[in-house]
Amino acid sequence: MEKADKFQRFDMAKKPQRQKNYLRPVTWLLSFPSVWKHRLKINKVGMKGLKPPYVLLSNHTSFMDFKVMTAAIFPHRANYVVAIDGFIGREALLRKVGCICKRKFTNDIGLIRHINQVVNINKDIIVLHPEARYSLAGTTAILPESLAKLVKFLNVPVVVLNMNGNYLNSPCWNLTERGNRLQARITQIITKDQIKTLTNKQINDRINNALIYDEYAWQKENNVIIKYKNNAKGLHKVLYQCPGCMTEYQMDSDKNRIWCRQCGKEWIMSELGELKAVSGITEFSHIPDWYEFERGQVRKQIEEKIYEFSDDVIVDSLPNAKGYIRLGHAKLSHNMGGFHLEGNFGGKSFSLGKEPLSMYSCHIEYDYLGGSDCIDLSTLEDTYYIYPQNKLSAVTKISLATEELFKFYCGAQVKHDEMTDA
Repeated sequence: MEKADKFQRFDMAKKPQRQKNYLRPVTWLLSFPSVWKHRLKINKVGMKGLKPPYVLLSNHTSFMDFKVMTAAIFPHRANYVVAIDGFIGREALLRKVGCICKRKFTNDIGLIRHINQVVNINKDIIVLHPEARYSLAGTTAILPESLAKLVKFLNVPVVVLNMNGNYLNSPCWNLTERGNRLQARITQIITKDQIKTLTNKQINDRINNALIYDEYAWQKENNVIIKYKNNAKGLHKVLYQCPGCMTEYQMDSDKNRIWCRQCGKEWIMSELGELKAVSGITEFSHIPDWYEFERGQVRKQIEEKIYEFSDDVIVDSLPNAKGYIRLGHAKLSHNMGGFHLEGNFGGKSFSLGKEPLSMYSCHIEYDYLGGSDCIDLSTLEDTYYIYPQNKLSAVTKISLATEELFKFYCGAQVKHDEMTDA
């Protein structure tokens, strides 16, 4: 801990650079062969005559997103908000291609200043992934309500890039590429003149509606056949609760199968991404339905105020872009009061708390850097990568619980305000 304290923190105040002209052809060279290989088709709606500056909001499902995005905005350059782990070992390069560092799920006023400089001073495109993480089940994650305030403040057009096929090609629970075709739709959803007349709710509604997607529904509707032999391997990371016996964390998967180690029930994943039980009823043929079933189970625990997670963990620190620092063993709890991380690193006590209303979601990783699953929690000065040691495959439930706790307390706050007004 003493060693980590001495490390220089990432310079979050440094002004964003415009993408260097000599690097623009490099980004095209890295992007276009990949999207051509995947037979990308881009549909443009309301984009005729639109030039930077504007805000580009994009769904976020895989690393391929950046390549599709480069093709979608060609020949214009952009600045991109990127999580700090993306800068490891390549900070100078990423700054030159226009990346702006962000620690996930923190309220960073400095970032707003950087974004404003990009669109209102440099007159460029700012790219934001409002989901702030890869989609876990190929569907839209929760979006922050603060987007409308940002749109009003920046006062430039809003464009949404909604991509299909990227998740199916390389889902976060099994990153091997499948090679399927891709599709994208880039739409100007709000003009500069409309910003003045729309309410915050209307702006958020437009954004939310434009970012709705369901990768497995798109796959079936477009007959996108995937013959990759390990297409279901890793799926148990997301589908952690058996809908047959209701046991958690006893699911497993391999090749095109997913099964429960507790009751033995097994499902086969088809080449169109559908599940079918080997015997008995098929509770959920559509993978996102299974995922939402799990969300419902978590929501029930929160409504009954019995949700609780606790485990021994190993903690790494990421103070800057030079790499991780192993802090040591600690205890992580997540319950109705939010996150609490407590440990003693090198003889120095450590404590970090995150209240439910401070995070509308949280970032998790599966088999991170070839290791185990982890959760990351950030302050404005550091990011902590937290690896549960006993409750394996628990990070998906923690992610769902973070979102549901936020909604639960937001609802309670609204009720309190209504009663106060009455």
